Amino acid sequence: MGPRKEAYGMARSMTRDLTEGKPLKLVVSFALPLLFGVLFQQFYSFVDTAVVGRFLGPDKLAAVGATGSVNFLIIGMCLGLCSGFAIPVAQAFGAKDEGEVRRCVWHSVILSAVLSAVFALAAVLLCRPLLRLMNTPEEILDSSARYIGIIFAAIPCCVLYNMAGGILRSLGDSRTPVVFLVIASLVNIALDLFLIIACGMDVAGAALATAVSQLISGIGCVIVMIRRFPILRLRREDRVFDRRLARRMLCIGLPMGLQFSITAIGSVMLQWSVNGLGVNAVAAISAAVKLSAFFACVFDALSSTMATFAGQNMGARKLDRVGQGLRSASVLGIVYCLLAFAVVALFSRSLLSLFIDPAAAPEVASMASRFLLINAAFYIPLLFVNIVRLSIQGMGFTRIAMLAGLFEMIARTAVALFVVPAAGFTGACFASPAAWVLADLFLFPCYFRVMRSLRERLMPQTDAQPAPRRKVLSLRRAA
Repeated sequence: MGPRKEAYGMARSMTRDLTEGKPLKLVVSFALPLLFGVLFQQFYSFVDTAVVGRFLGPDKLAAVGATGSVNFLIIGMCLGLCSGFAIPVAQAFGAKDEGEVRRCVWHSVILSAVLSAVFALAAVLLCRPLLRLMNTPEEILDSSARYIGIIFAAIPCCVLYNMAGGILRSLGDSRTPVVFLVIASLVNIALDLFLIIACGMDVAGAALATAVSQLISGIGCVIVMIRRFPILRLRREDRVFDRRLARRMLCIGLPMGLQFSITAIGSVMLQWSVNGLGVNAVAAISAAVKLSAFFACVFDALSSTMATFAGQNMGARKLDRVGQGLRSASVLGIVYCLLAFAVVALFSRSLLSLFIDPAAAPEVASMASRFLLINAAFYIPLLFVNIVRLSIQGMGFTRIAMLAGLFEMIARTAVALFVVPAAGFTGACFASPAAWVLADLFLFPCYFRVMRSLRERLMPQTDAQPAPRRKVLSLRRAA
């Protein structure tokens, strides 16, 4: 066996090839470590919220919650870029092109470093004006600005973990990012308790704990990438900056980042509308969103699985397997949605008591329970937004996914401008469900059109003469 094939074989022995084997089994086995990771991530997010809500009170909880949409606006852009940069890595790995894998990884590092520094500087300077623009109540404005300012300053830490984790997942390794996420979660919990309770750092302690934990998880993933994966050990020729490759990766990453930000604009508009309803409404949605994020962990795991599954099989030109994987994820997700709704319907008030003392704030607890129940009734549309969109992204059609984000923004903005003023808090409860349904109405036809187009482009080549497996499909042409 030659050195090239030997190195490739070593890399694959540490990762997972999603282009061979039963899709259902692969989806389950790949998604389980991801699910454990996002569950643990939500667990330490729970601790953040619980410590702030229980020890600092509803006003501080509202201050942190009021930053959620602007946080999503900026951080979402960064996360989208990292996810987009990982797509060419997955496709190159599926096509068994080691050199392309290394070149994509190098350009991902360079682009992520530059863009994260620019975003961090701009976000820190603009955080207070953005909060004022969102109609943040004056009594929580200072606390909100202090919290989100630290989060924004630590954007490079967030990008480091998500870039490294995205690359590892693209190679089929869904476990390593989870291991370091668990370690970081434990660190975050310990720092939360120490900085807020022992040191009295207020909401700044929660933000600092998050930043430090992200840095630890990112450094851990990078160390594993360097030590365990020979395929990622860069050679001199891999470190040559290629403008064409950089442009191609930006053409994938920027639409994905814009998709998050466009979606977040609708969330910003909704937050602006909810802020006008008072501190109780802000606190209720803050608590309900935190708990809802816990139930959405399965959707996050399945969507990340489908991005890698679709990316690798696209690189291997196995389109039928993309559809099979999507069907498997759909069946698993629908069963979960029904179970999740039953749990929410029966135990929402008990679960929300982790963040809100019902005796001290009965109105906030009642509003949060209503928000959670209405959203849970629409978990199936949320499932399809995640897995269909990420399947399309994994195949390289990131502009379509960005347009889906545009539909989500339109729905949330419409609810914020017209429904919330008329129906109050109950109207706000239907903002996200409306966004999910409208996005699905766009995504499903697009998915079938994409698959039909790819079959027409690739199948004639397969019938006449097998296409070379090592050549990656041009993403610029595909998108």
